Amino acid sequence: MLMGGDRRDAWIVCILRLPSEPSRHRVAVWRELRRVGAVQLGQGSWALPDSPPFDGFAERLVTLVAEHDGEVFVLASGAADDATAQRIRRLYDEARRAEWVEFVSECGKCLAELEKEIRNEKFTLAELDEEEQNVDRLRRWHRELHARDVFDSVDAVEIMGKFDECTAALERFTALVYAAVGLD
Repeated sequence: MLMGGDRRDAWIVCILRLPSEPSRHRVAVWRELRRVGAVQLGQGSWALPDSPPFDGFAERLVTLVAEHDGEVFVLASGAADDATAQRIRRLYDEARRAEWVEFVSECGKCLAELEKEIRNEKFTLAELDEEEQNVDRLRRWHRELHARDVFDSVDAVEIMGKFDECTAALERFTALVYAAVGLD
């Protein structure tokens, strides 16, 4: 962590070098960087806010890169000027908004699936289990997105409303399944 200054302007910058072959190693590192919410600044350079949700990530990244015969430089940094700070922040916020858009889209698919099962009266315990797993996956994903959206790039109330629609539809579907199989 940077000492002094505003933590909101502090970044962890990771500069990576990995062997070109096998490509699966580069892909594994790239996926891990994307999974935690890092944004790519350029070829082999990534940034994350120097913020509690990312504590310990640099150590995990160093280990992962070393396992793949690569090298990583991890720097605690701040932008040298306001324009750079704004560009990095914009990249980070755009990445978070894109993730939230995908999340809302998946909520819509979940809701449509639940409505279809209700319309088709597919009231089985196996279908209920599948739908519960889908909503649980969305719940975990929401938690992860919310944790790394340290700058609150979206309206969290609106997003939660979309997820709440899914949980309400699941509750309705659950009641219908239980009634159909005699568990109510």
